[in-house]
Amino acid sequence: MENKNDRKGAIKKLKLLTYASKINVDWFRSKMEDGFKTVFLPNGVERTEYKYGNVTCDILAPEIYASNRVMLYIHGGSFVGGSRRTYASFCASLATKCFCRVVVPEYRLAPEHPYPAANEDIQNVFKSLFTEEQIACSLNADNGENPQLPEIIIAADSSAASIACSLVFNLRERYRACIKQILLFSPWLDVSNCSRLVMTKKISDEIMSGDIVRKSTALYADEANALTPLVSPLLAGDEVLQNFPPVFIQMGEKEILLDDAKEFAKNLRDAGNKCELDIWPEMMFMFQMADDYLHESHLALDKVGKVVTDGTEEKTAIQIQNKPKLERSIVF
Repeated sequence: MENKNDRKGAIKKLKLLTYASKINVDWFRSKMEDGFKTVFLPNGVERTEYKYGNVTCDILAPEIYASNRVMLYIHGGSFVGGSRRTYASFCASLATKCFCRVVVPEYRLAPEHPYPAANEDIQNVFKSLFTEEQIACSLNADNGENPQLPEIIIAADSSAASIACSLVFNLRERYRACIKQILLFSPWLDVSNCSRLVMTKKISDEIMSGDIVRKSTALYADEANALTPLVSPLLAGDEVLQNFPPVFIQMGEKEILLDDAKEFAKNLRDAGNKCELDIWPEMMFMFQMADDYLHESHLALDKVGKVVTDGTEEKTAIQIQNKPKLERSIVF
């Protein structure tokens, strides 16, 4: 278990991920990026800039990856902050643990671009990524026969959980069939005015508060849109949740967001879907991004890597040299 100084340092850093209404949006973005950006990516991960659906993205490629597996990571930031640079180190670690390339889009942010701008950007990225991965899998097939299907993981944290869920809600079955897993870290699942977090005064944990959710959402979506599953996934009924891909939710025991996550997991299971809720004792909001302070951060990402790779390796993860995006590894 981390000592007190480690915990204090972790909390101070993680608070940079949440937007306090008393600060300027530009200042929040700047402080968040300064707190998390890195010059050198861990573990030899290579970063390449590429456009999917006219949205600029980072592609983070580890030295070893499965040729048909790719993760689309939708970064959080209280709807108003976050960037490819902010999340580069964290997503590079995910790429290494999950043996896959990770695509991180620079989607439009509120308040300049309120809902549904971010949702539209992510949908465009996904469809373009899906098409490229299908073509790549066909080209890598033996004599053009029996091509592998692309294996796409959708991952998101905090406020971006609603963007990830809305993407899946809007996808046709042929797209959904290639989504192997949904990964959610400390998700915001109900930001409506009916939410317990929004309605209850002075509710908070070490990092998050109802006020943060309320003020951030006000910059992102109006009250009517916040009451829809596309912004508050917890409000989705069984008919919307049908045939949802398997979901893995990872968060800390001390989060005020935990009750919503438990309810969302139950809703998914009741609708016939798979959902695992992975709760870490004594941990706080987005503890996975405090790996320089908390040993549990590393262990948590190890667990995520096992969830993604379990049962899927089958000779697809091979040694490659990092090369431009359209040059692919060979499947044995």
